[in-house]
Amino acid sequence: MSGNPAPAHVDFGYRQVSPAEKRVLVHDVFARVARRYDLMNDLMSLGVHRAWKRRFVASLGPRPGLHLLDLAGGTGDVAFGWLARAGGFTILADVNPAMLAVAHTRAVGRGHLGNLALLCADAERLPLPDRAVDVIGIAFGLRNCTDKPAVLAEARRMLRPGGRFACLEFSRVEVAALAPLYDAWSFTVLPRLGAAVAGDAESYRYLAESIRTFPDAPTLAGMMAAAGFARVRVDRLSGGIAAIHSGWRL
Repeated sequence: MSGNPAPAHVDFGYRQVSPAEKRVLVHDVFARVARRYDLMNDLMSLGVHRAWKRRFVASLGPRPGLHLLDLAGGTGDVAFGWLARAGGFTILADVNPAMLAVAHTRAVGRGHLGNLALLCADAERLPLPDRAVDVIGIAFGLRNCTDKPAVLAEARRMLRPGGRFACLEFSRVEVAALAPLYDAWSFTVLPRLGAAVAGDAESYRYLAESIRTFPDAPTLAGMMAAAGFARVRVDRLSGGIAAIHSGWRL
């Protein structure tokens, strides 16, 4: 858990809400979008999220003897990618039962239930012992967490010495020519896609706003260092639209 006192207000997109309210609001967003989540990811990113996740999984270094904790694992893309690359036993943890239900259906279809455990739990307070896993990954989940330092502290606690933590998340666009196009796509196209495909414009408006309020790459790298991770590295993807932050527990 984070050693800092809980803030009175946190961001929920561009709104300021109490931490308790944010947890409820985020839960409701993902409960609503779970059924169409994978399709919407393809439409929102024009399929590019798949390439980002492949690179992310490769960066985790899957090997048969390594145990992975996939935090905020959602419908299972990272966990299944790890297992497809012969990674070891995997715990897919997510706070939202609707997302885990989709992951379970997908796991059955892929025959992964023998080497995959699904855990419904908050990334800020996980019921796992210290030094339980070798690798921890979180993809597009940290920005939805209420207490991000607590998530990072929990990740370090659960890693074995020599273990690696990595976070794939949206970041700040570095190519100036892309910025207006990206903003138009985020705030005009995405809500309309959400309304047309998932019947929910507001959830996708929140997701666009949450990207803008998430810490930039240097700030997140500093947060990881403050949580005790060493050799923190940032790899920017697609002109800075997304980035992989990684660090080690030494």
